[in-house]
Amino acid sequence: CSFSCSPKGFPKLKNDTFLRAARGEETEHTPVWCMRQAGRYLPEFRETRAAQDFFATCRSPKLCCELTLQPLRRFPLDAAIIFSDILVVPQALGMEVIMVPGKGPTFPEPLKEVEDLLKLRQKVDVTAELGYVFQAITLTRHSLEGKVPLIGFSGAPWTLMSYMIEGGGSTTMAKAKSWLYRHPEASHRLLRLLADVVTDYLVGQVAAGAQALQLFESHAGHLGPEQFQEFALPYIRDIARGVKSKLKAEALPLVPMIIFAKDAHYALGDLAQAGYEVVGLDWTIRPQEARAQTGKDVTLQGNLDPCALYAPKEKIGELVKKMLEGFGTQRYIANLGHGLYPDMNPEHVGAFVEAVHAHSRHINKH
Repeated sequence: CSFSCSPKGFPKLKNDTFLRAARGEETEHTPVWCMRQAGRYLPEFRETRAAQDFFATCRSPKLCCELTLQPLRRFPLDAAIIFSDILVVPQALGMEVIMVPGKGPTFPEPLKEVEDLLKLRQKVDVTAELGYVFQAITLTRHSLEGKVPLIGFSGAPWTLMSYMIEGGGSTTMAKAKSWLYRHPEASHRLLRLLADVVTDYLVGQVAAGAQALQLFESHAGHLGPEQFQEFALPYIRDIARGVKSKLKAEALPLVPMIIFAKDAHYALGDLAQAGYEVVGLDWTIRPQEARAQTGKDVTLQGNLDPCALYAPKEKIGELVKKMLEGFGTQRYIANLGHGLYPDMNPEHVGAFVEAVHAHSRHINKH
């Protein structure tokens, strides 16, 4: 990863299968990538990150580039996703986040009272605060040498808000949800601030070289249909609209956008109409049901149960075949229904990727 850091003169793309599927064009095989494909299940990842603080790693363009490329050296994936974290956005707003071993991301001073919103930066210069992510994207795009497209990403406003109030992970999100019930106006103020920053952040990623974008609404499942309609969906829509109009205004490429709202089955119809080319699915919905709810005009992405990768390799192949038969091989991007887990066997990840390619080619031929 020692190429120039100019977001110009990128190498020509050799494998655009993922981008074509995202745009609804025909593909010879079904493209596949994995959420958290750059991760601790790879021994080389653990070696690279061994002595490093997690967020220090995120701030090092060279390390992010190396970690993004590692899975592509092992597996014939159809896309790379930049190594970063969704919680760099709260950091850009001035909040401290540390990674606590065995516990995960932790905010020493979460938002407790409505007054705490005044402590947040109200105007964020994303280049000043998150330029290290843009540098990582540019460096990685050059270093990929056109092998596959590079995906950029961000957390969605509700998911970010929930971390900022809970101070870390939570099984109930009770503190964050209590804000929605007790302080609806303040909640909307915070969500609006986050949506504006996320919009600029995603546009900056495209300017830096990202060729697709994924928005992670990882905590959608903690909301019921009504709260999702009020506090999540409007901002998800605004981000798609805002990113597209800014890309146009800045004469940047209009890249495909993916929305992944975990456990939000009740909202799939709305998400399909929210301005994203691709709707990502978790593993708890049948392919046929998802297609019926989303219609024919979006590409679907997902949704093998990540734990299926603990199965023997032959079994993984059977599950992939069944999944492809359910979704069909077109307007479809294969993925897991959530991220890879740290104790997964890399060989089983390889078996998943190869099964997607082999079975989809076979189905397309016949």
